[in-house]
Amino acid sequence: MLLFAFQGEQIVAQPLVIALIAVPILLQVYLNAGLAYWLSRSMRVDWCVAGPAALIGASNFFELAVAAAISLFGLHSGAALATVVGVLVEVPVMLSIVALVKRSRGWYEGRAAA
Repeated sequence: MLLFAFQGEQIVAQPLVIALIAVPILLQVYLNAGLAYWLSRSMRVDWCVAGPAALIGASNFFELAVAAAISLFGLHSGAALATVVGVLVEVPVMLSIVALVKRSRGWYEGRAAA
């Protein structure tokens, strides 16, 4: 909570920097989730296992990054800012991956194309 409070002004004041941090995170998370989901389908893994595999593949473990950034660089550092942006981006993105996995169950279980 303190980290978000300390970095709040930076987030509002530097939207371009935030976008430069957020866009690669978005691309990486969706790419890794999609790859894990597609590979699971290709390997005929059950859908109920493929969904969590996609989430695990997309996870960045930002909670560990937050702790490391604060310990090494302090609450007001650029590293701390990047981890805050990562957390703020990752949570809604992971929720969107859950929604995509749920909506694509028919495609996933229709393995004729795999």
